[in-house]
Amino acid sequence: MRKNKANLAAVVVAAGQSRRMGRPKLTLPWGNTTIIEQVIDVLTQCNLYPIVVVTGGNDREIREILHEKPVLIVKNTGYESSEMVDSVKLGINSLPSETDAVMIVLGDQPQIHPSVVGKLIDAFQSTRSFLVVPSYRMRRGHPWLVEKSLWKDLASLSEGHTLRDFLNQHNEMIHYIPVDTPSILSDIDTPDEYSRQRPQK
Repeated sequence: MRKNKANLAAVVVAAGQSRRMGRPKLTLPWGNTTIIEQVIDVLTQCNLYPIVVVTGGNDREIREILHEKPVLIVKNTGYESSEMVDSVKLGINSLPSETDAVMIVLGDQPQIHPSVVGKLIDAFQSTRSFLVVPSYRMRRGHPWLVEKSLWKDLASLSEGHTLRDFLNQHNEMIHYIPVDTPSILSDIDTPDEYSRQRPQK
């Protein structure tokens, strides 16, 4: 019997302080758009809803850029002393009750491929696995999907534990999706990485 289509949302982690970049990296140009807009456009194209963007130190700049995008923006007021997992928890707590699973997305990963996002969505819709994670040459990356029943485990992670710890703790539950692009392993932290990876006009 075919399962009903699941309600899939996204939480975009955008609360970093861009210390290594030296300037707000998510607002930097990326082709004809910006880094954060490119991420949001891919998620919108793949029909994820709602899309919750968790901001931090660059909240004002990101809100200005995304003011016409179909997103919910939530600020992590403790961004200066918190970890990525804290922003994920905040984003998940902002989702509607009918959400079945959420995609955890890095705001500084504009190389995100719609095809990869689509494969993750299709895999979850067909398997209803607890975790759906992309893998490139046996290395897991972002973004990934987590089913609602595991959100409480995410929320209960103790201080000092990371998203990697969460995945390691639930490794036997992961449904891996092999992909042929290393983009799932890449984000942008430094001026050199930005210069090398940005699209050439």
